[in-house]
Amino acid sequence: MLDLEIYVDGFSIIFRSTALLYIEAHKIQPEGSWENVSDDELVRQIRLGDDGAAEELIRRYYAAVMRYCRWHCSSAEKAEDLTQETFLRLFRSLPEYRGRKKFKAYLYTIANHLCIDESRKVQPVPLEDGENIASECGELHQVEDREEVRQLLDRLSPEQREVIILRYGEQLSFAEIAKIMESNVRTVQSRVRYALQIMRKASYD
Repeated sequence: MLDLEIYVDGFSIIFRSTALLYIEAHKIQPEGSWENVSDDELVRQIRLGDDGAAEELIRRYYAAVMRYCRWHCSSAEKAEDLTQETFLRLFRSLPEYRGRKKFKAYLYTIANHLCIDESRKVQPVPLEDGENIASECGELHQVEDREEVRQLLDRLSPEQREVIILRYGEQLSFAEIAKIMESNVRTVQSRVRYALQIMRKASYD
């Protein structure tokens, strides 16, 4: 697959088929110079045209967004496409970002909407990271393999499945999940609780 170069707000973004996304920067920052910079400060620097800040933001979140999209896709290639589109939409929307949501929740909201649109087209097939869900859900009876995890997740409603993936697959807080799903914390906690009950019961069947 050839690199696709896209220009967004004055700086060029190169997406590579190796599941890594790089910025073609004009201002190369010393390695590690962004380590202690907050996400919101990176956003501010990106708005000022700093390619190095954009590169760091992608470095921080590309793998996590790719993993999240993989839960919703039938192939790694499609997950990569959705991940790239997530970052494209992110950069295009940054002028409207006002920090009303924490940045991580804002980014996952974009990915979530893209994944929902994709799931309406095809039946999602998870996943290399099935074991992570099982290992994080300590309330569940021992699950042997990711095929069993897939079967357990298939028992859930779309909303329950999503909160389990976000909570235990992506390690997001209840508050972050609530923002992504445009809900409230209590509703998210309830969905997680009932989802775990369903999965726990099914694991004993």
